[in-house]
Parts: sequence; C-alpha cells; structure tokens
Amino acid sequence: MSSNEVRTQTRGFLVAAPSSGSGKTTITLGLLRLFARRGMSVQPFKCGPDYLDTMLHAMAASTGNTSRPGLNLDTFMASKQHVRSLFARHASTAEISVVEGVMGLFDGAEKSDGSSAEIAALLGLPVIMVIDGSKMAYSAAPMLYGYKNFDPSVKIAGVIFNGVGSASHYSYLEAAAKDVGVEPLGYLPRNSDITIDERHLGLNTSAEYDRQGIIDAMADHIEKTVNIERLLEVARIELPEVEKVQARTRTPGKVIAVARDEAFNFIYHDNIEALSRYGEVRFFSPLHDEKLPEADLVYLAGGYPELHAQALAENASMRKSVAAWCQSGGATWAECGGLMYLGQRLTLADGATYPMCGVLDLDTTMQEARLTLGYRKVYPTETEGVELRGHEFHYSRISRQGEIDTIAEVRNARDQEVPTSLFRVGNTIASYLHLYWGERDNLANWFF
Repeated sequence: MSSNEVRTQTRGFLVAAPSSGSGKTTITLGLLRLFARRGMSVQPFKCGPDYLDTMLHAMAASTGNTSRPGLNLDTFMASKQHVRSLFARHASTAEISVVEGVMGLFDGAEKSDGSSAEIAALLGLPVIMVIDGSKMAYSAAPMLYGYKNFDPSVKIAGVIFNGVGSASHYSYLEAAAKDVGVEPLGYLPRNSDITIDERHLGLNTSAEYDRQGIIDAMADHIEKTVNIERLLEVARIELPEVEKVQARTRTPGKVIAVARDEAFNFIYHDNIEALSRYGEVRFFSPLHDEKLPEADLVYLAGGYPELHAQALAENASMRKSVAAWCQSGGATWAECGGLMYLGQRLTLADGATYPMCGVLDLDTTMQEARLTLGYRKVYPTETEGVELRGHEFHYSRISRQGEIDTIAEVRNARDQEVPTSLFRVGNTIASYLHLYWGERDNLANWFF
C-alpha cells in the first residue's frame, strides 16, 4: 500500500507519563526518527496547545524529501468532532501515527477534560506509558495498576521505563509491569547526552543547536533496549469514522503574508491551513527581508523576538515597512512575539532596550519575568455571540501602556475573567493570545 493511499486501519499510539519531566519528548522524538529511518510514512501529533514540540516532531519524522507537519490535538481549543476529523484525515495517509501526550496522562484544563487520556479514548489509541524508573523498582506495580484501572476507556498497552540504572534494575521494573498486566516494552538507560536544552519558554529552537544530531542519538539509544517490533504490533488501530466536511473555496486574489523565521515561528499548522482557505499564504522574514511583501493581511506570529532584539532593531527598513503598513490601515494580526514587535520598545533582562515598530503605544520587557500560562476563551465585543479559543504562554510583560482600545473579554478555562487584552489600533489587532483557527476561524472573517 502506498503512503498516499487512504487507510481505515493503520498503526498509532499515544506516549503518556505520570507527569512532565518523565521523558515523553525524548522517547517520542527517538521513535519518530526510528520509524522514519525504516522508510515508514510517519505522522506526528501533540496533545495540547504546544507549538514547540510540534516543530521538533516534524523534524524527527522527516526523511529525505518526505515531511509531515506536527499537528495539535486539543479538545479545549477545538471540538471533539474536529479533533477526530483532524486525526483521521492525517493518520489515514500514514503508516504510523505517534501522539505525544501533555503533562500527566489525566491532567486536563479541568480535572481530566482535555487531557491526553481523553484524547486517547476519543481516538481509540493505545497508550504507551513512560515511567521514570530511576528511583524505584517493584513500586512501579501499584503505579501502573492505578493507571491501568482508573479509567476503563483508556487502554494502557505497554510501558517503557526511563532513566534505568542497569539491565538488572530493569528486571525488577519488568516484573512489576508483568504482575499487573501491563506489557513491558523495554527501557532507556540513563544518558545525559540525549537531552534537548530548555529555554525560558520551552525547548531550545535556536539554529545553532544541533537538534538533528540529538534526535539521531535519541533514536540510537532507544533502538538498543526497546522492543520496537512488539511496539508496532500493539499499535494496530482502527481509524475513527468522521463526516466529510465541505471544503471552503479559496478567495481569489487574496494574499496573506506570514512572518516566519528564527524570531517568529510559533505557528499552529492548522492556522496556516485555515488562512490558506482565504488566499495564498506567503512567508516573509522580519529579520532578513527589507520590507513587507504585497499582501491583504499580515500575520506576525509568536516566537522569540527577545533573542533577536538587536537584529530586529537594526533592520530599520523592515520596521518602517511594518509601521507604514499598519498606520495606513493595513490588516494585521499579531500574537505574543508579534505584539512585542509592534510595540515602541523591547527591554531585555539585562536592561538593554531596543526600538521596535512603534505601531502600538506600549513597551514590553523581560525584566522581572514571570510566567503567564493557560487556556483562554475570547469574546470579541465587536461580534456578538462569537467565542474564540486559544492559549497564553509568555514570560515577557507589558511595562508601559498608553491609551489603546481593547475589543474582547478574555476568560480562562474555569470561566474566570483574566486581564489579557485584545488590542485594536485601526485595522491592527494584537494580543499575547495564541488563537487556534483550525475550527473557529472567525478572526480571518474580521479582515475578509
């Protein structure tokens, strides 16, 4: 069967753990690379709103001229029907789909709502648990027993132990798994050489970091002590049946310019898919290009502008081009890093301050950095009855703000109002919010 043929049966599984920091990402990336090395068409997914892991997933699953985007499965930002449809559509043309869970298996926005467990049950995916075995032996038995029996709709198909001291140590963990009816699929010995360095906002995505080499090392490490053949056997699944959705006709002649480079790269793949229904998507670089391309809408994505503040400031022609576009009424959406870029000034943790585009009467800073994190419900005041969904994750903050109109009420997953703003100046809309447009793409309707 060719990799382009649509399947009703395929292989797939979800990698989960009791908590963050157990090794899910390491094992997911290593397995994606191992399957890709075998010449399999591999589709990576990520539970939750993370846009960093998906970039690494896509890299790990790529082989030669074949690549697939990392996709988000999130039942807070989208409906269960949308998640089922998204998974089935992409998994049906792959030989295997690997889904990385988020936080602990049952950790959701509210109890287990939106958790990895909910997504595994929704899609009929077997769960492969990753257990940090570095400081335990037979105590793994009651832990695995609990995960296996807590929710009968969630199928725990196997376990891989991480951080194991030796083959002898693994024999105790293996016995614990067998005694509670969870299949042991192998282990990873301790290895400090296969970790991806973390930055203040997640995984290191800088160009100078040898991510390919690290991912190859992960794959090599896993292949020695994990039973890949048995994993492929337990990963056989039936794809969920979904209703076919009528495709929207692309608006002729429209162009959407999307910022994408080292400084701006936090982009949900399905946002680009949604925008492409309205016109042609063209990428540009605020770091390297001299001016904006001709377009009907400019999308300044999130990213790491603070890591490239000097270079962004020195590209004065681009800053002037962006400012002129916004000030002349050009339609612009800016999120998080894009918001920072449109401000007057950006101050780094060391106190160095750089001029930005000057479109918004506000300054942002990395000083006294504090984490703002959580799901968001957005109710635009200009459009009654519309609810948008998204996520907020940043350490920078607004240090000075002038008179800027805000055009939405924003609430968290527990329906409590939060101080996050959705700013509007002319036809420029900007916020710290990362909105998901894969299903609710009303934002694009504002501009078109």
